[in-house]
Amino acid sequence: MMNTVLPDTRPERLMANLLVTILGAACAMATPSAAVAGEAGPLQLQAKIPLGNVKGRIDHMAVDLARQRLFVAELGNDSLGVVDLDARKLARRIAGLKEPQGVGYVAATDTVYVANAGDGSVRLFRGEALEPAGLIDLESDADNVRVDAEKRQVLVGYGNGAIAVIDPSNNAKIADIRLKAHPESFQLSAGGEIFVNLPGVHAIGVADRAAGQEKASWPTRNLGGNYPMALDDTAKNVLVAFRDPPRLVVFAMADGARVAERDTCGDSDDVFLDGKRKRVYVACGAGFIDVFDAQGGAYRRVARIPTVSGARTALFIPALDLLALAVRASGKEPAAIWLYRPAP
Repeated sequence: MMNTVLPDTRPERLMANLLVTILGAACAMATPSAAVAGEAGPLQLQAKIPLGNVKGRIDHMAVDLARQRLFVAELGNDSLGVVDLDARKLARRIAGLKEPQGVGYVAATDTVYVANAGDGSVRLFRGEALEPAGLIDLESDADNVRVDAEKRQVLVGYGNGAIAVIDPSNNAKIADIRLKAHPESFQLSAGGEIFVNLPGVHAIGVADRAAGQEKASWPTRNLGGNYPMALDDTAKNVLVAFRDPPRLVVFAMADGARVAERDTCGDSDDVFLDGKRKRVYVACGAGFIDVFDAQGGAYRRVARIPTVSGARTALFIPALDLLALAVRASGKEPAAIWLYRPAP
């Protein structure tokens, strides 16, 4: 005779089962998805481009759109990698640099600017052949590079607290914007301001480009390690990722008021706004890319995408619809550029 097991219909058991179901659903909604192999997510890994025998830390990048060349500051290797994005391969390497950190490309003069921490120089390379085209001496710790094509200026953060303004027509430094500490990431707003991370003094500086001086300072108080920054000029917000503790904080451009604050991955070094999809990408050395939905000002984290420990610098290229992630050599992975395509 077949034994039939009847469901437990006791009220207390039914209530317990209901609570388990509700809590499970709540956790599923609250936890951002982690993209794994074969699973659809907001960023799809398209290719891994080997960089060859590159040792140590990799820093920032820039792109020559016309030739689809990606320039990679190979800080620990004292070199500049040149990646052919179309052919998906390393095209060449320029050696003999001094801890390159920042890179910028000026299309009007077909010139690459490489900022070196080791000797404070900005080295120039020009044309298809990337021939050496001069050197600008900033004396110490040349770091992030920004190119303003409209105003025809190259801006380089350096030293104990300054941003050099360079005229690319003659490669002469035409001004210095003095700051309270060494500048990490800085961004140029459409309104003529420069927002700059100053982790050494736990602040975000606001500089007036026309006046050539810092006009405001926003204390970060309990937050430290503010290295990466991005701007949302449409929403008039400044997006800053902090390392201590790991947070993504959104500030109002007008006065520095905190618009939103969210947990994010550790050891962040780059953050980008995808204006087309209203997303924010945070690249972290802890081995993740965090993706936030910025629509409606919510900045809700929607995915945490596993990468490789130490891969914390990236470049979002809207014109090519690509996110390039620099992966340093480790026991498991060779040095490479990982290319991600944002999903609809």
